[in-house]
Amino acid sequence: MNKVVETNTDDSSNVGFYMDFFGFRERPFTLVPDPDFLFWSAQHRRAYSVLEFGILSRAPITLVTGGVGCGKTTLLRELLRQFGSKVTVGLISNAQGGRGELIQWVLNSLGVVFDPNEGYVRLFQKLQDYLIEEYAAGRRVVLIFDEAQNLSPESLEELRMLTNINSGKDEVIQLVLVGQPELREMVLDPSLRQLAQRIAASFHLLPLDEKAVVELIAYRLRAAGGTGEEVTGPAARMIFRVTYGVPRLVNQLCDMALLYAWSMDNHHVDENVVQSVLDDGVFFAAQIAAEDEKLK
Repeated sequence: MNKVVETNTDDSSNVGFYMDFFGFRERPFTLVPDPDFLFWSAQHRRAYSVLEFGILSRAPITLVTGGVGCGKTTLLRELLRQFGSKVTVGLISNAQGGRGELIQWVLNSLGVVFDPNEGYVRLFQKLQDYLIEEYAAGRRVVLIFDEAQNLSPESLEELRMLTNINSGKDEVIQLVLVGQPELREMVLDPSLRQLAQRIAASFHLLPLDEKAVVELIAYRLRAAGGTGEEVTGPAARMIFRVTYGVPRLVNQLCDMALLYAWSMDNHHVDENVVQSVLDDGVFFAAQIAAEDEKLK
């Protein structure tokens, strides 16, 4: 790399480095889940449809799984944006602990004030009262557990018990479990058979194929104000081979490749630019992706 990067800590616009060079309004490949940059591949449309169907059909539990970086959290953010005030949503990420802690996670996500020193029965009653109040006001409550594979089998069974609050036609609470592939394996364990029976909708996200990766790259380039041709077709296909179609890794490699192209005064990311990134070892995730692929 032959450009010297001068960083002005008082000017956040320098974060993109290459943005003016390529004429972007914003960085096209940031890692922050952003529904505005959501690329609707065929399977992401199906996954979103399953999520939406699960909520609209009042399914007790909806399950969406997929590997790290496949876009699950971005889909969740889009879902929350679309439903807006139509539902009361509690989003719980990385919840851990026993059943008492789980109830506290739930109450906290819903903004319900509680005394952490209260016993489980009192906390459960407080949650039940809140759910009934929301139902009486015409609002459904949806609890979304992101990274749900971190929950213990006991906590998953406790979540199943929460759906017992529903009575007859009165569904006052719905659960959406989102997590990595091992979550599906956990749910299929015989000890959680009753939980599995209440999952009315499920979908497993896979990495993108080559065609979808090429389309994803062009889409995000255009969404950021570019032409969509800043990354050449051969380079995009090379990026697919290195990342195995994992969207998060595609974004990481593309971001670094644009930086390298800018440093070389090259207005296109071609195969040579991508190879330079790989040769310098700055795309550390390449090795991880290769190892993950071997384990499949």
